Amino acid sequence: MKIALFTETYIPSINGVVTHVRALKSGLEKLGHEVLVVCALPDSKHHDLKDGILYCPSISFKKLYNYGVATPTSHSRYKYIKAFNPDIIHIHTEFGVGYSGTMAAKLLNIPLVYTMHTMYDDYLYYVAPKKLIKIAKKTAHAYAKILAEKATCLTGPSKKVEEFFRCCGVDKPVYIVPNPVELDRFDPKCVDKQQKLSIKQKLGLNDDELIICFCGRLGREKSVDILLKYWSEVVSKEDKCKLLILGDGPSKGELEDYAKSLGINDQVIFLGKILHKELVKYYAICDLYITASLSDTNSISMLEAMAVGLPVLHIYDKLNRGQVIDGVNGFIYKNADDMKKLINSYKNMSTEEKINLSKNSRKSVMKYSDIELANNLLNIYEDALNIYSKSKPADHKFSFKNIKISSKKKKQ
Repeated sequence: MKIALFTETYIPSINGVVTHVRALKSGLEKLGHEVLVVCALPDSKHHDLKDGILYCPSISFKKLYNYGVATPTSHSRYKYIKAFNPDIIHIHTEFGVGYSGTMAAKLLNIPLVYTMHTMYDDYLYYVAPKKLIKIAKKTAHAYAKILAEKATCLTGPSKKVEEFFRCCGVDKPVYIVPNPVELDRFDPKCVDKQQKLSIKQKLGLNDDELIICFCGRLGREKSVDILLKYWSEVVSKEDKCKLLILGDGPSKGELEDYAKSLGINDQVIFLGKILHKELVKYYAICDLYITASLSDTNSISMLEAMAVGLPVLHIYDKLNRGQVIDGVNGFIYKNADDMKKLINSYKNMSTEEKINLSKNSRKSVMKYSDIELANNLLNIYEDALNIYSKSKPADHKFSFKNIKISSKKKKQ
């Protein structure tokens, strides 16, 4: 089968969507399928096809982590896609590249699969002033509905995506496909004792301290401010706990100042951006992973930490139930007092209990390999092909002739 995957961000950028698409491409190719990734390359001016990846001209969107945003229409892009001759198109983005995928599926008369990765209600502040958030939300919901109606099949990493589609007025079934984990890269055996000791010494961490970490882009949607507030309310210096914040983003400076204002800057270490290949070393020195985010659907950072063996302290999230099972691979808290009780409970566990908790955490993500992801999606692709064949339009009125594209002197 030939599958075209459309994503706004891809390598060398690193985020959850990139990890998901990269793993899907890897799994599909291991199973003998041919894959074309169509993505935006920030600040590029020409389309460029390299090693099965079609890089599209785009501009950097500085407010959103410098992601590239491409135009939805391009004759050159369509020529590349038509030449690849996909059996199915799978979009992983709602922006320019994603929308061009919907148009290409229409033109090529093939099924369209749409995976929603991001709960955009939590990200609207990046693109709209506060007084326009309500209007932006309505617009975002209407746009998501348009894309969903164009798609043959819908997927998402958790029930949260299904709930979002229902809020948008979409009643199609939503296939739940958990995010993947690069199990080989996040194997605790990858890190030896000397590497752990070196990092702990560099960070000034003591052996008698409980190390808890969070990893992610530092934006408002990740609710790191809530995490810091809770920490300041219930964790004291005498508790001998340290909180590591891994990642960078637009809120990093603001969060550092907030930690200082709360008087916990000596208990919290902001590590900034960590290369993805280095993350396993930092997870390996930690005891627990913690998150207060309600915007994540199936956090890949959390899953990677679990693969290293970290139990998770997860804030209660009704629509993400089952990802963390209380007392099995982590704990669920609802407020600061809960968080403190669970931290103390973990500290008071026997070594054997901690080892079992760690084993359970890693075991719970062992099924999230690239092959498993690919097999899950292949089943959905087959469903999409069957559904589409039964309602396949004989023709369509859509044509690039009807699209106005600004002329360029240089050929793209």
